[in-house]
Amino acid sequence: EAEMGAAEGEVRKIDKSAQKITIRHGHISGLDMEAMTMVFRVKEPAMLDAMSVGDRVKFTVRRAGGAMVLESVEPMK
Repeated sequence: EAEMGAAEGEVRKIDKSAQKITIRHGHISGLDMEAMTMVFRVKEPAMLDAMSVGDRVKFTVRRAGGAMVLESVEPMK
């Protein structure tokens, strides 16, 4: 069973070849994860094209089988 959570954070690193993004995030509600800097896989590689290091973002994340996968991410205005 996949667990979902949502949070806000700041993009610290983007690795398009590995399809991963590093986000310094606040508390992730729904997953009971405290604030930290973490590497996430992305559901769709194209999600990384819209992001830049330093962007403030809102995101949703799914935990399935120990992996943390970004389901959606959008820049904050």
